[in-house]
Amino acid sequence: MEAIEIPFFLQCFFEFLGTFVMILLGCGVVACTTLKGSKGNGGGWIVITLAWGLAVMCGVFIAGPYTGAHLNPAVTLGLAMAGKFDWGMVLPYIISQFVGAFLGGVVVYVFYKDHFDITESKETKLGVFSTIPAIKNLRRNFISEAIGTFVLILVILFLAERGNTSEVGLGSIGVLPVALLVVVIGMALGGTTGYAINPARDIGPRFAHHILLIKGKGDSQWKYAWVPLAGPIIGAAFAVLVFKLYLLAYPAPQLCF
Repeated sequence: MEAIEIPFFLQCFFEFLGTFVMILLGCGVVACTTLKGSKGNGGGWIVITLAWGLAVMCGVFIAGPYTGAHLNPAVTLGLAMAGKFDWGMVLPYIISQFVGAFLGGVVVYVFYKDHFDITESKETKLGVFSTIPAIKNLRRNFISEAIGTFVLILVILFLAERGNTSEVGLGSIGVLPVALLVVVIGMALGGTTGYAINPARDIGPRFAHHILLIKGKGDSQWKYAWVPLAGPIIGAAFAVLVFKLYLLAYPAPQLCF
């Protein structure tokens, strides 16, 4: 099953819409489990990681048939570096992802505004929008993001091989495996930084936090923002390199993006 051919601007729209829904639900569960007065307050890490996986699944359902559902600049760049995506489409897709992530963050604030207002912790408020390291060590935080994204992209590349799945395109390679992949990365590798593994997921909502008039919000911590921006890109590049080395050693059926 190949992705439905639609005009270029509609492809960008579906990348935007899929990313928007993913962030609305993903950042939404963080708000639900951490903001004061929420019925989900105290839900914990398992709830957050499960919901993030399901949030990715929902975004893929929306964008998958039309774009392959990248929803992540690291995925878009990784596929382009692998020679499986047109470089001319990279920037428009990434812009669409960042805009969708930004608006997702805005809507989460609108939805939970009363709870933001009564939550005292500035870091808790920022944590709804963006990732924050558990222990601030920029070098190790960068490595955490790079390794997490390395696993994400490498597994996606292997999932997309003919013989591993009968489907075509990231949005169709099997939505449940991709969702579960995000869940296990969060559970296993998310404890250090909050596992952005997606520059748009962090920077878009972080910018929403920066511009929104959130009561007692504090700093948006832009000095840390390069970590969830650069880490996933480097991790994606290494995943593509490893996968290409694998293909050189074991000539395999073509990828099916």
